[in-house]
Parts: sequence; structure tokens; C-alpha cells
Amino acid sequence: MSNSVAQNVRTFETHPDAAVPAESPLAWSYHHSGRPSVSAKSRVVLRERAMLGHLILRGGAIVLDEAVRRVLGFGLPGRPNGLTRGESGERSIQWLSPDEWLVIVPGGEEFTLEGKLREALGEAHYAIVDASGGQTLIELEGEMTRELLMKSTPYDVHPDAFPVGKGVTTVFAKATVILRRPDEQRWELVLRRSFADYLYRWILDAGAEYAIGVEA
Repeated sequence: MSNSVAQNVRTFETHPDAAVPAESPLAWSYHHSGRPSVSAKSRVVLRERAMLGHLILRGGAIVLDEAVRRVLGFGLPGRPNGLTRGESGERSIQWLSPDEWLVIVPGGEEFTLEGKLREALGEAHYAIVDASGGQTLIELEGEMTRELLMKSTPYDVHPDAFPVGKGVTTVFAKATVILRRPDEQRWELVLRRSFADYLYRWILDAGAEYAIGVEA
């Protein structure tokens, strides 16, 4: 990509100031399907981490890794299906395919981050797509989370097959999601906004026997 092309790329702020505030993808679901409280009996807890910044990066691993390290301070995952995180844990990079990665950052950072990455990448051949408005992230935590996952996805979630730091694109309740395991206690689902209500209702039903609770 030449400098002239790169300079003509139009970027858009996905969190502009607006009179009507943006709503969580699960706002409607909470109102219509309920929001069970977390209790001492809850063995699975659900949290939505809405309005995060989601950027899809495509290009050569070496040049992207150099740019990402310069801008974010940590690099791309070193192996397929890998997940890397910054020191604070708020920023992550997920390997999706041989030339594709998902970067997730706190909401509001994605527009500035995209600009910095484009500047760092210069004339390299790459693509950056801001998918923030079309995706959300759901966290699941608790002693029975793996049992809930086993009811919902055909992918093997045994610790030997799915260690901490792994993430895969798979099927979850007939929907396509990115299933990730950032640490020993938590699992994450990165999903399309259009699937959010369906998956929320599925998870509430699958987690009912575990007294699932939903944190605000």
C-alpha cells in the first residue's frame, strides 16, 4: 500500500459524542429475559464487557508484530490459536487465521489505536477493520463453567486440550463465536452483536441448574 493510498483511507470514530447514548448489545435481553442476581449458590457468573474496541488486523506477521509492539507494547501470539495480553490485562490480541488477528482494547481507544497502527505500518500491505460496533464480549466464570461449555460447544474444553492462553473460532449453541481462556478462572465468548440475545438466553437456560448469576 503506497503512502498516497494509506493517506486516503477513511477512518471513523465508533464512539462519537451523541445525544442518545449507545446501548449494550444485551440491554434488550436484560429487560425481556431477566438478569438473575449473583448469589452464594451461583456456580457460574456471566458478565458482559460491552463497548470494547475490536480491531481486525490482516497482513504479514512480521511487519504487523513490529507495529503492534511499537504501539501497544506487546506482540502478536507466537502460535496458532494463541492469545496474548498486555500487562494490565485490558488489551489482548487473538490469533484468528494465518494472516488475521483480533485486537481488543478498552472502549474509546480503538480509533486512536487504528491511526497509530496505520502510521507505524507505513507502506506495508495490510488491512485494519474496526468491528467494535458489531461485536461484544461475554465472560463466564465459576466452578461449573466448563460443564456449561460442554453443553454448548462441540470443541474439547478439557484443560489438556484447552489451556490458558488459547482461543478458537468454534460453534456455540449453533452460533459462531471466538471461545477464549484468558486465565484459570475465566472463559470469554467474542460474538456478533446479532447473536447476543440468542446466546444470552441459551446461557441462562444452560446455567439454570448452576444458579447462574449476571453481574452488572
